[in-house]
Amino acid sequence: MAQRTKMAAVRWTPPPNPAAVRRRGDVRTLPQVRRIELPGAGPEHIAVDGWGTLYAGLADGRIVRVTPEGEVRTVTNTGGRPLGLEMHGEDRLLVCDAVRGLLEVQLSKGTVGVLASKVDGEPLTFCSNVAVGAGDVVYFTQSSRRYNLDEYRGDLLEHSATGRLLRLGPDGAAETVAEGFAFANGLVLIDGGAAAVVAETGGYRLTRVALTGAGAGAKTAFGGPLAGFPDNLTRDADGLIWVAMANPRDPTLDWLLPRHPRLRHAVWATPERVQPGEKDLAWAVAVDAHGTVVRDLRGWGVGYHMVTAARRRGDKLYLGSLIERAIAVVDLDEASGEPGEQGEAGEPE
Repeated sequence: MAQRTKMAAVRWTPPPNPAAVRRRGDVRTLPQVRRIELPGAGPEHIAVDGWGTLYAGLADGRIVRVTPEGEVRTVTNTGGRPLGLEMHGEDRLLVCDAVRGLLEVQLSKGTVGVLASKVDGEPLTFCSNVAVGAGDVVYFTQSSRRYNLDEYRGDLLEHSATGRLLRLGPDGAAETVAEGFAFANGLVLIDGGAAAVVAETGGYRLTRVALTGAGAGAKTAFGGPLAGFPDNLTRDADGLIWVAMANPRDPTLDWLLPRHPRLRHAVWATPERVQPGEKDLAWAVAVDAHGTVVRDLRGWGVGYHMVTAARRRGDKLYLGSLIERAIAVVDLDEASGEPGEQGEAGEPE
């Protein structure tokens, strides 16, 4: 087994868990999902084009296309590990590859080009999510500068907040917009491109980043703390931001984070198989323009778990996962339950 990155844990006091204080929200139960089986594991994120065709990246480097009729075909292989995806025009797919950096795939030909492999002279590892702004400016996140994808648990334990929001200009130069994110992950642009929202997976929060004006790069809270680990972000036709919730918050981790770092060093030294695992939960929330949760969809034992992507198109919600071998399809009209108080996210009732 490869030697793990040596941990240098930082103390951090987590915010109150909103599941514990019973914040109000529209909580509905996900129905049993329909699975679109894929030829490999790990459709971590999902892009969709104007015709309703889905695209996903797999753990073995393949980018696959899923037609509205459910036909699955391989488009290309990045030679790395594709994570965040975003359409850029009709024939270009931008890819955050955890190994190779920021890539561009020409869908009609299956060619793969590298847009950025270094930032400020440093190799771009763990590129996570991407969004396109005005004038062909591309924004993208780097989850960690210390850990790779295979060691993502280490970054969450360490909490050294080395994540960054980056920008690639039309001239091809990449630069840092903001840094100090606790596992920078999902990314969308808001306010006409004047700001970005970044999911800080390790901070249980969404963060607004100004992109223009004298305050460019400034960070402010976008809504309150979340009851789980936010992952990829997407926007729907109604302007809502869908947040994939990979897992509920872990009480043991919350207890460890503000205490002596040696405790987390000890946890990191244990085999991964004895560390807390993923819950059998499919979960996604939608927030409005103020970051307020307005939809909360979750389901235990529905045939899908560790949701890392939630992409809405019409009355369907498409879910991706770091570990599943399928894309899940949820009929939003079938989500049951009455609006009310949020229940505990961590365990089924």
